[in-house]
Amino acid sequence: MPTSDVPDVSVVIIVYNDEERLPRAVRSVLDQTLNNLEVIIADDCSTDGTERVARSLEASDPRVRYVRLEQNSGGCSAPRNRGIAVARAPHIMFLDSDDELPRHACKSLLLVAEETGVDFVTGEVTRLFEETNTTGLWYPHLFTEKRVVDGIAEAPEYFFDHLSTNKLYRTAFIRDNALTFPEGIHYEDQLFSAQAFSLAESFAVVPWSVYTWRLAPESVSISSSRHKIQNVADRIGVARLIDAWFEENDRGGLRAEKDYKFLRHDFRLYLGDLPFRDLDWIAEFAEVVNPYLDEISDETYARLSREERICIHLLRTGRLEDLQIACRQLGRPQLAPRFMTEEGETTYWGAVAPADDASRDALDISEWYMREQVLATGRVRHELTSVSMRGPVLHLEIHTYDPAGLITEDTKASVKLAAHKTPLTVPLTLRPHGEGQYVSKVELDFRKVPVGKVGVATRRHPVVALERDGAQRTDILLAKYDQPDFRATVTYHRFGIHHLRIKAEQKGAGRLEVTWQRSGVLKSLEPLGPVARKAKGKVGKVRKILVGNEGKASAYDAVSKFPRRKRQLAVFEALEGRGYADSPRYIYEELKRRNLPIDVVWSYSGDRSSFPEDVTLVKRGSFAYGRALARASFWVDSHNLPYLYPKPKGTRYLQTWHGQTFKAMGFDVPSLRGASEIEKGRFRAAVGRWDALVCPSAEFERTFVPAFEVSADLIRSGYPRNDVLVRWAEPEQQARAATVREALNIPADKKVLLYAPTFRDAARRTGQSVRVDLEALAPHLSDQWIIVVRTHPYDRFKIAPELGHFLRDGSSYADINDVMLASDAVLTDYSSLMFDYANTGRPIILYTDDYEAYKGGDRGTYYDLEEIAPGPMVTTTEDLAAAVRDLEGTQERHAQRYARFQEMFCSYETGHASKMVVDAFFEGGTHD
Repeated sequence: MPTSDVPDVSVVIIVYNDEERLPRAVRSVLDQTLNNLEVIIADDCSTDGTERVARSLEASDPRVRYVRLEQNSGGCSAPRNRGIAVARAPHIMFLDSDDELPRHACKSLLLVAEETGVDFVTGEVTRLFEETNTTGLWYPHLFTEKRVVDGIAEAPEYFFDHLSTNKLYRTAFIRDNALTFPEGIHYEDQLFSAQAFSLAESFAVVPWSVYTWRLAPESVSISSSRHKIQNVADRIGVARLIDAWFEENDRGGLRAEKDYKFLRHDFRLYLGDLPFRDLDWIAEFAEVVNPYLDEISDETYARLSREERICIHLLRTGRLEDLQIACRQLGRPQLAPRFMTEEGETTYWGAVAPADDASRDALDISEWYMREQVLATGRVRHELTSVSMRGPVLHLEIHTYDPAGLITEDTKASVKLAAHKTPLTVPLTLRPHGEGQYVSKVELDFRKVPVGKVGVATRRHPVVALERDGAQRTDILLAKYDQPDFRATVTYHRFGIHHLRIKAEQKGAGRLEVTWQRSGVLKSLEPLGPVARKAKGKVGKVRKILVGNEGKASAYDAVSKFPRRKRQLAVFEALEGRGYADSPRYIYEELKRRNLPIDVVWSYSGDRSSFPEDVTLVKRGSFAYGRALARASFWVDSHNLPYLYPKPKGTRYLQTWHGQTFKAMGFDVPSLRGASEIEKGRFRAAVGRWDALVCPSAEFERTFVPAFEVSADLIRSGYPRNDVLVRWAEPEQQARAATVREALNIPADKKVLLYAPTFRDAARRTGQSVRVDLEALAPHLSDQWIIVVRTHPYDRFKIAPELGHFLRDGSSYADINDVMLASDAVLTDYSSLMFDYANTGRPIILYTDDYEAYKGGDRGTYYDLEEIAPGPMVTTTEDLAAAVRDLEGTQERHAQRYARFQEMFCSYETGHASKMVVDAFFEGGTHD
């Protein structure tokens, strides 16, 4: 055969009675950016029109070949094996007829295979949920970087990647090892993949999607038939085949890793389903799985989460009703057990103390610190004991379990149901029903649900909200697995009819679920076809012009030309509207103290709870916001007001900024320096609006002012927000700190360490700025310290409930001064918060394990932190713990460096900046 006739890749598409979807799968291969390939349609003896469709596809493109099995095999193995036998290319892939390949899959995998010479290349899988048109990734932590693995023993976590379809194999590797898919069994991928991983001298991993796994809502695939006991037996069967193959091929050392994968993936799927099975089914399930579970080592079980180990113990000991209760907790760390038992300092899961050592070991939940949790992070459980529907009103009876006593007399409870911008909130009275238990009833009248004028066609889940001392939490409502399916019809706004369906999810935690479907006028407003969609598109474009930036800019321009009111107006904004905080807050409070004839409007962008009740608010970005800016005599802001709004004639703009500069800013940042002249011009115009800039130090003038090309007058006053930090010992600030400690439930005998890392430019909103191993730190410090975690607004972090005894979430405070005043020391990294905190004189510790990467990044820094650091730079949990436990010694050893740091960055701070700024900007000339 001439070399030119040999394809680079053979893609084997298996099909059975799938005439409708087969063309889509084939087209996804023929449209690949790699042209030199072949498609092998391997038909498992279909009985519908699949053969006709396949032969038509074969006739339409010479790259398509059709092979047909003489009789149906009942599985995926036989058609894949036929594909392997007839494949002509040096590389081979597998595709199911209901799935697709992303356009660059073949070429990108082939390039890596040729570059590395590995036995196969594996890549990410995108799971497309057709019912909701949403996507998810298959074990994304396995596909974070491009890498070559020299054998599975080097990275046994890839046993979790047991699909055969997201890989490109060397055909010779498969044939030389006589690798075939086992016929006559289900889950054939698992055995084939385990063998391939175990036989490969090396394999490569790529961090991009190479396979689209389409999950239809009516899917009847083998893997979605977990309700059948035979399905369970099939999984156990293939697991035993893998074990036998390991033994026969001298790879018994891999058994433990495969067992761990079996428990965390295969077996875990069934555990999550058990709350929705009856006890007879669960008893059969136990008979099938327990003999195999008995063969798994204690060391492997020890690697599982406590929730999983509890469930497995209850299953193996025949406590099936308790098992159903425990399985609801899987993956839901804030969900409590119904009961707990305490013996001395040990806490056990369940209402009865364990009777033997094995039970005591498995059911010990002391590590959850149930009694030491606070409301926000502790464990509570709400179960529905009765659900009924009377017309449009849903009646619920709720049994609440609070084994740790988180709920007190002053805890407010409500049931919330979101359907539009504002949820329906109904108060809930928690009536005691035994120790740590409450029973309550509530009625949800769907006629009162705020659905909005355009209605709603969606599904929502009612939740129970608990609130006390500013701390809040919401929890799901657990419904019975045999919950009745209720229907109702509700008319909204006299013209919109909604059909409601109230049922329980039969997956996950089994939440109560409400689904709206429109009919009547609202239904008729939905696009009915291409003409309607086209009309809607035109309306959307017009609306975008009118209410989008173009329309807002036009309105702003018109209003800015109106004559000003006689009484002066000021627009205040802090943190891009995120709250009542930063220097604008303290300037505003000074204005109020002086009772100056200035009306103030505050901008907000989301939560309004931090603003005083007497403050006039305007939503950031709205037409009212633009109108206020256009009419204002003063703008006061801590970041930079949107570029959209040029400063009107006669308006004066005070820029307070929001921190000193450690990392490069403005035109010192390469991305801005290398931007287009249009972008740079827009930035200069935005900064050019400033009339005055607040300066906290001479260092700020040296770095920030030239970087932003500032021409505004400089007010050398220090930051108004730092006044309370300089004067932290005054009674007013002491009272503020005490209020925060009380709200965060800080015990009187514990000290507070504020942990406030900055964000990483390339990893915003990922939580990666939290680099301290807080779980490992807890044993060292939890006896004396509470850590308040306050990440940057550009990042996110959620406290694990098992650390709720040691950690508090400080993100609810719009003004970070609240938590700074309440703290005894601060732990940060490269955040400008360190410059502010130095005004307190309290210890500063820096956790800098990624310092080299941070300072060597694209952005760069103005200082070498090692030269200016006011406290120790630590990189390990042990060193951090030592620095905190010996805080006096730590501070004493760094006293001279701390003083030099204050001299550099706090030189203008006097504690009276607010007065100086108001004097300079509102009542006189600028302050020199």
